[in-house]
Amino acid sequence: MDMIVYVICYLASFLMARWGHDWLSGLALLAAAVWLYVSDWRRTKNPIHLRGIFSLFWVGGEGLACLKLSRLQTDWALMTWICFFLAYIGFWIVFEILKQIYGEGGNGYGRWRSFEADSVPVFRMICVLTVLSLAAFLAEAAVLGYVPLFLHGVPHAYSEFHLTGLHYLTVSCVLVPSLTVLYFHTSKGRGGDGRLFAAVLLTLISLLIPILCVSRYQFVFAVALAAITFISLQKSFHLWYLLGLLAVIIPVYLILTVARSHDVEYLNGIFEMKYESMPIFITQPYMYIANNYDNFNCLVETLASHSLGLKGLFPLWTLTGLKFLFPQLVNFPVYVDKAELTTLTLFYDAYYDFGWIGVLAFSAVLGLASYLLVVKLREMRNPMGYLLHAQVAVYLILSFFTTWFSNSTTWFYLVVTAILAVYYSFSARRR
Repeated sequence: MDMIVYVICYLASFLMARWGHDWLSGLALLAAAVWLYVSDWRRTKNPIHLRGIFSLFWVGGEGLACLKLSRLQTDWALMTWICFFLAYIGFWIVFEILKQIYGEGGNGYGRWRSFEADSVPVFRMICVLTVLSLAAFLAEAAVLGYVPLFLHGVPHAYSEFHLTGLHYLTVSCVLVPSLTVLYFHTSKGRGGDGRLFAAVLLTLISLLIPILCVSRYQFVFAVALAAITFISLQKSFHLWYLLGLLAVIIPVYLILTVARSHDVEYLNGIFEMKYESMPIFITQPYMYIANNYDNFNCLVETLASHSLGLKGLFPLWTLTGLKFLFPQLVNFPVYVDKAELTTLTLFYDAYYDFGWIGVLAFSAVLGLASYLLVVKLREMRNPMGYLLHAQVAVYLILSFFTTWFSNSTTWFYLVVTAILAVYYSFSARRR
């Protein structure tokens, strides 16, 4: 039934767009996104079910893009529509086939049992990651001679604040709040006043670093990771979880926007909205979601030849240092419809490499990985599994934002998570 609803809504959206009814086109996909998310939530009682949140944010983001509220947005090519359809259908079908063969795996929500003794290695992780991140940040500030938050009138200072290699350690701070959630869960608040206070203090420091870097993405990522980790450990979901998350993110997001010297006039000039009187607090998130789909369309209409896997392997060339020996490995232009709007979708590089086949294959792999995480979550004895689950959830929620899995920072986070998991297992066995 879910797939029938999606196909009907997608076809209706495509036809409405072709006939020039942008609002109807967008509303059809928005309705499909809500239906698909609610369906998975009602069946599993899990508000962060990975297929459900991918449905809501990928299909919903596409629906917002179809509203065409900016003059930058144009009619999509037929291949763009096909790729967006395949990006979801591959994920859904693989997940559904595995569910039908092997089962849902029970409700993987809020079932992990904590052990007080296991909180010690988690606390050590918090300490080490925060110290490394803070030291790397101070080193970058010393070498570059400035801190982005205190540098006014330079809109892109944040993007230039990095030293090759060292910046990976700086941004590792985003994992700390999620680890703190795991620490409180494993210790059940009985880790000793000193450790509890230290964990809170180190978490505040870890959140301060992206603020000093004026990185809205890193701050939102850190808070979202912690929130999803917290929700996944609860027995039930309450609306105040979401309200609390928004109460933290929105004010800081707005402050960092101002700190970037991005005033209303500057942003409106970039976004080119059809309705110029639209409030900026609606315009900005809309364009950060919708324009990515149009950048994908720009790629489809402009790309002359595919990179045959080289583009998607960017993390390998970067983390191994091969890009310095062979610059041609990473010398691929990025096709966007406006130079200032460079965010992309999760499937941008998949198309860049292999066209629609790459999009479908990548979508299927995501469906497989998501199914395994959903099913195995309730069986996990290592709390780092929840950190991994939270990362994948954020990548699916922000599937409209960037390529993620062909981003070297993403793989750095995954490698760090694997190292933390190994350390936890080793430490737990010794204890």
